[in-house]
Amino acid sequence: MTETQIRHQWRDRGVLRGARTAVSLHSHTMHSQETLKDIPRYAAKCGLADRLPRQDYSNLYWTPPLPARQAWELERNQIERTLALRALVSLTDHDNIEASSRLRLLGRVARAPVSFEWTVYTGPSFLHLGVHNLPEDKAHEWTQALLSGARGGERGVGQLLEALNGLPGVLIVLNHPLWDEPEIGRDAHRRMLEEFLARHGNYIHALEWNGLRPWAENRAVVQIAASSGHPVVAGGDRHGVTPNTVLNLTRAADFEEFVWEIRSRKQSRVLILRSYRGPHWLRWLECAAEVLAHYPELAGRERWCDRVFVRGVNGRSQPLGEQWPEWFPEGLRPLAPALSLAGWGVKALASSFPAAPGSIARFFKGA
Repeated sequence: MTETQIRHQWRDRGVLRGARTAVSLHSHTMHSQETLKDIPRYAAKCGLADRLPRQDYSNLYWTPPLPARQAWELERNQIERTLALRALVSLTDHDNIEASSRLRLLGRVARAPVSFEWTVYTGPSFLHLGVHNLPEDKAHEWTQALLSGARGGERGVGQLLEALNGLPGVLIVLNHPLWDEPEIGRDAHRRMLEEFLARHGNYIHALEWNGLRPWAENRAVVQIAASSGHPVVAGGDRHGVTPNTVLNLTRAADFEEFVWEIRSRKQSRVLILRSYRGPHWLRWLECAAEVLAHYPELAGRERWCDRVFVRGVNGRSQPLGEQWPEWFPEGLRPLAPALSLAGWGVKALASSFPAAPGSIARFFKGA
């Protein structure tokens, strides 16, 4: 019998009772490549299309600021210092396992699972699946097979999901199921999701309550999961330097035991932290401000334009800062003061909520 508990940190003083571990799922590091191909579409909505340089934006992508180890420590520190629980952290970059593979080379974080966020193309759109805890000795082979088969049609994707499901230690989560990211239309996306679950739902172990998506959307995901017989797990989807706003609580001692709890017992206990309480748009603006911030601590990646890349014709990528020595190209330079002011304003707004983010400087100093 499926059982999902959604608990709120600010409503229940005994919310941690019975838990020994908190699990942070779904967060990103500098190894995630986040596309910028939709900049013209968003600029047109804001009336800024005429200010954009004439560029092929499909060749542009940005990367989150934190390296793998710092991202892992950010999530671990929140759990151990704030909640006083054992921490399990699964980093999930887009379509690569570089971060979690690097963590496995460090002895004291060897228990970090090898995981990534798999982009699966279906119909006119795509879905994201969190694939957690791949077998370490076969992780690269599995990753290549999944990436090669992502565009292989429903039959190919189904075969890969069936094979993954045959690995008892692997957890497969349908991330932000109702987010219509490419904007094909809410109804079209809902139909695509329902068809995907009808075909492959037996190989999906949980649906996600996403830390960057709004309350109403996440509540609708809970309803879909109840109808399809899936538990709901927490996925923070962190891209900046503020730790995940949602976590899973469990008595599991390691990640394999947590996977068994979700897959076999179909039981999940989601903890919504105080940092999720603010409005959805504020979390997005806060993330944007962190992405655009200047970080002296990140050698070689201090400026936002050092963390934005252009793909060349030879497949190699070059930092935008090397092509545009100034922080902004001519067409965007008038927006620089506005972006700086927006970043300051977002931080000021965030400070009025119960869990304001700390600065990256304090984080790197271990505060």
